Amino acid sequence: MKYKKTGELMMYYPIMLDLTDKKITVIGGGRVAYRKATHFLTFNGQVTVVSKKFVKSFEDSKGNIQLIQDSYRETYLEKSYIVVAATDDKALNAQIGDYCQKHQILCNVVSNPSLSSFIMPSFIKRGDLIISISTGGNSPALARRIKRELEGKYNEDYEVYVKLLGQIREHIVCQALDEAEKATLLNSLLDMNRKGLQFYLEQLESMK
Repeated sequence: MKYKKTGELMMYYPIMLDLTDKKITVIGGGRVAYRKATHFLTFNGQVTVVSKKFVKSFEDSKGNIQLIQDSYRETYLEKSYIVVAATDDKALNAQIGDYCQKHQILCNVVSNPSLSSFIMPSFIKRGDLIISISTGGNSPALARRIKRELEGKYNEDYEVYVKLLGQIREHIVCQALDEAEKATLLNSLLDMNRKGLQFYLEQLESMK
């Protein structure tokens, strides 16, 4: 079990955030900082990374990530929606975490979960299908293993599959059926493969 500085048991609530055009600030230019910054890009965040030095991987993301080659300053955190403290200086990371707590900014301190207001789980993204895996920091190795297993089960084909389910659902919810009938119909879609869903969608659209 993990505890906050106050001695309270740490518990994390799973939640999905809309990061579109939100300011995300990452302090640190190493591999961990790069991995976290690119994850935020996947979800359309506006990412700024501040560090004196950057690993070479950042060069590939120059057009998408704003890189500021400088020492940490509190002004870089202003108006941030999310902050990640990912330097190799634990004292500095703690300082960033304290600032964010005082200013009610969501913060992930990579070297100190007790100063973090959230943790970043492993995840699989297949279009609109997102599966998160977390052990609450107890075993990242187990989270990685579960992720590999799920990646094999839910492959890239699920991106189109989920999109088709959503398109068909839009048609069904507008039909003159009671809620129980709609639920039965929607559940029956899960027994169809991708080709079956595509054919069913075409049938629905032809009836407009």
